[in-house]
Amino acid sequence: MLSKNRIKLIKSLHLKKFRDESNLFLVEGEKMALELIRLKKEYIEQIYATKEFIDLNKVEQEIEEITEKELAQISTLKTPNKVLIVCKKWNLTENINSQNEFYLALDEIQDPGNLGTIIRLADWFGVKNIVCSKNTADCFNPKVVQATMGSIFRVNLIYQDLISFIETKKLPVYGAFLEGESIYQKALSPKGILVLGNEGNGISREIENLVSDKITIPRFGEAESLNVSVATGILLSEFFRA
Repeated sequence: MLSKNRIKLIKSLHLKKFRDESNLFLVEGEKMALELIRLKKEYIEQIYATKEFIDLNKVEQEIEEITEKELAQISTLKTPNKVLIVCKKWNLTENINSQNEFYLALDEIQDPGNLGTIIRLADWFGVKNIVCSKNTADCFNPKVVQATMGSIFRVNLIYQDLISFIETKKLPVYGAFLEGESIYQKALSPKGILVLGNEGNGISREIENLVSDKITIPRFGEAESLNVSVATGILLSEFFRA
């Protein structure tokens, strides 16, 4: 049975303040849990699961069996799915892969669902590095983690000042703008930095000044704009198509 103190700790991890203080975050659901166990099991602090998860998966790590009612008490999901793992954060400041010369740079992406989907898209297209401005959503937010569907365990993320990062790289800097050159006509380099801007305000003026190539997804209909994660998928498809 979960103690009141343990329930309180786990529920506190729904909030960034307490994730930062404890250096812990939550991973939920059967698929996500199995991906974590396969790829980053050294970061697992404790696995909590119902009997169904234990019987189905024969996981080697120690599991504390809980009831469905207890799982519902600690879960961030409307429909909890068999397992919740309390996980230690890994060090993001040392998490960049310098061997890979294509980067996604996120300028104050604030919606957790968008960030999670962008991480998943990066994983799909083989992008290993995402550089986030310090005001971008927390990648350990439960909604972000869930939206990645396990890709957060495979993609490197780092939070730092985007201006200093871009200035240290001698790479073309592509920025997504409504008035940019069509991606279907632009010659795109497989080495570079692709900047995506804030959902409401786009790319900040300071970052815009560093962009060498303004690009856009041509509009053929009447929609005013594209969701940033949808735009990311279309742009990455053009960068990496054969």
